[in-house]
Amino acid sequence: MSEAIEEMDTTELGEKIVKVLKTIYDPEIPVDIYELGLIYDVFVNEEHDVKILMTLTSPNCPVAETLPVEVEEKVKSIDAVKDAEVEITFDPPWTQDLMSEEAKLELGLL
Repeated sequence: MSEAIEEMDTTELGEKIVKVLKTIYDPEIPVDIYELGLIYDVFVNEEHDVKILMTLTSPNCPVAETLPVEVEEKVKSIDAVKDAEVEITFDPPWTQDLMSEEAKLELGLL
């Protein structure tokens, strides 16, 4: 089994991480955090350490304490991931423009 993990490249792992991110929802908006545009970047190095740069819909977001922890834990649950760290940024601040077309459609904004 460990050979398969070793052979997984960073691109493949990145795709797996995105799949996991799409299972995490903002509690106030019925759209996953990836489609909402809250994930700014996912970095995966050769050792399969992951760093996720994300934002929240606002600095006063009620899940500011719990959402980053949930993201970290779910990403760490992927077998091939050695470690995961979430960094929160508000630069640039989140706006509805960051949402995918799918998210905008889901929320009736199109």
